Amino acid sequence: MIIITMLVVGLILGFVGAGGSGVIIALLTTVFGVSIHTALGTSLLAMVLTTISGAVSHFREGNVVTKTGAAIGGFGAIGAFAGSHIAHRIAAHDLTWLTACMLFLSALLLWMRMFISKKRQSSQMDDQLVLSGSRFWLSAIGLGLVTGLLSGTFGIGSTPFIQIGLLLFFGMSIRQAAGTTMLVILPIALLGGIGYMSNGYLNVGLFFEVVIGTMVGTYIGAKFTKRLHPIVLKIAMVTVPTIGGLLLLV
Repeated sequence: MIIITMLVVGLILGFVGAGGSGVIIALLTTVFGVSIHTALGTSLLAMVLTTISGAVSHFREGNVVTKTGAAIGGFGAIGAFAGSHIAHRIAAHDLTWLTACMLFLSALLLWMRMFISKKRQSSQMDDQLVLSGSRFWLSAIGLGLVTGLLSGTFGIGSTPFIQIGLLLFFGMSIRQAAGTTMLVILPIALLGGIGYMSNGYLNVGLFFEVVIGTMVGTYIGAKFTKRLHPIVLKIAMVTVPTIGGLLLLV
């Protein structure tokens, strides 16, 4: 049943191009009775495998700013590992509603991202800000540690947080922000997942069930994205994390 459920979730996520870790966490805890800590760790580790293909594809298309992505992802991994140990000390009930709040915030940021994207496209801002030296590293360290800490503590991918940071602080185009985010997420998800695993929050069987279902579903779902009207996609992108947050609060 978990594989079938994750397959359906994957189809939806493939349609809208969302990571959907929040929905996965919500379903595992509310429908299948998995503890919130185990759900968070499973979601993060599963995100590693489901993100690799997207990162490789964006890299081949030239959408990844490698130096920036590697720097932010490296510091993000440190934040994610620390966040997983912080989550270990938070009571399950408190962690559940805190994660729900983060999902609502993610939905809000995704909505804000649409306006930022529209503004950048209308003004034809498609060049990166040339950051170097201490300014580059301070921006990379700050964005990496904050987004990594959020991911590790609450099990979310932090995609909207990362993308808005790349758009505002590094002046990337929408295309570059989307591709570079994939690279940033990889080390964050890996170290965050390892942190949860070191605290005993990993069910190997559950992990493979989630991965099989979501990978097959997203692969199929992505093929139908162009059939949907852009407005439908934008609404769905905001709706997905909102539903995840509501499920956690039920």
